[in-house]
Amino acid sequence: MLGDISGLEKIYIVCGYTDMPKSIDGLCAIIEDQLKMDPSSSALFLFCGRRRDRIKALFREADGFVLIYKRLAIHGG
Repeated sequence: MLGDISGLEKIYIVCGYTDMPKSIDGLCAIIEDQLKMDPSSSALFLFCGRRRDRIKALFREADGFVLIYKRLAIHGG
């Protein structure tokens, strides 16, 4: 099922800011180059944008990668 994270073993929060226009390939490169990890592992990787109101989640399913993008609603006052 698309987006089913119940089988994932670990969750990693990538520290620092991530360039939010990055695609699956760009995020996989961060996982490989900076974290020295395999993006195909049974893990969920979370990335945060500079404004801290955007989050991307990346994980691998049997038939390919899933990229979830969330823009948080920031309410003032």
